Amino acid sequence: MSVKIVAEVAQAHDGSLGSALSFVDAVARAGADAVKFQTHIAEAESTPHEPWRVRFSSQDETRYDYWKRMEFTEPQWREIRERAAERGLDFISSPFSIEAAEMLTRVGLSAWKIASGEVRSRALLDCISESSLPVYLSTGMSPLAEVDESVRLLRDRGLDLTVMQCTSMYPTPAERVGLNVLSEFRDRYPGCSVGLSDHSGTIFPGLAAVALGADAVEVHVCFSREAFGPDVPASLTVDELAELVRGASFLDAARAAPVDKDAVAEELAPMRRLFMKSVVAAADLPAGTVLASEHLALKKPGSGIAAERLGECLGRRLARDVARDHLLTEDDLVPA
Repeated sequence: MSVKIVAEVAQAHDGSLGSALSFVDAVARAGADAVKFQTHIAEAESTPHEPWRVRFSSQDETRYDYWKRMEFTEPQWREIRERAAERGLDFISSPFSIEAAEMLTRVGLSAWKIASGEVRSRALLDCISESSLPVYLSTGMSPLAEVDESVRLLRDRGLDLTVMQCTSMYPTPAERVGLNVLSEFRDRYPGCSVGLSDHSGTIFPGLAAVALGADAVEVHVCFSREAFGPDVPASLTVDELAELVRGASFLDAARAAPVDKDAVAEELAPMRRLFMKSVVAAADLPAGTVLASEHLALKKPGSGIAAERLGECLGRRLARDVARDHLLTEDDLVPA
């Protein structure tokens, strides 16, 4: 499949290594190409004063406490990466600090994802550029001028870059998905791939993006709509992810096979004879009858005189007796 389907676990693991590994397995079974995480090191990226975007439980006193609980150790990240490799998945992550990027470099990954809030983080972009790995650049909160600057920096480093249309609303309403931006990015950044990072919580924008020729589609995933966490409303279930993959594969095949209508019509000629109609006798008619409209009807199949030739039959004389519902042929008519 030419389009890459990336399943974003984000914070859906809720700080559990076992849950993170289960997500890797589920994403692989659903048929996605890559599993993506977020790599947080609370002390490196946040202060105790960081406000909540959404306060969703009393378990964590501060946002900093939440990021602390979401951390995995370097050996744990390596276990997740190894599990992804075993399952045939690319392992992608978004670092939210230089320290996180350095750790991921040691762990090893297939590609970087730059989160919407890090588009202006020059030091982070410089750090990841040293790895020469592909980069997915999210643009969810950035005006075009900021995107231009980051694209220019990353392309100057010779990186394989995919610019992702994204709207940082959770969930994203249909009117804010921005499918039009895919073609705008393709024109604006020649030589770059383009993709959609979708937070709608449905499969529809992803399928539309595939139909429009996106190179990558990223969606959040959860195990259930009843699951805990801030990402659930903007996520697909694993079953929905599998449906997205099936739909993307279908659309990918359809886009890769342009249809020649004339050739298909020729191929379907036997079916045409079944579904088209013929001129038939509306009643038992004796030889010599001069055919008028009341003598004729149009019925299937289309293996007699074609229905569109009804007018040519009017005024013609029958060369033989014909029974009701007989499909007329030229042999039934006196030559004009």
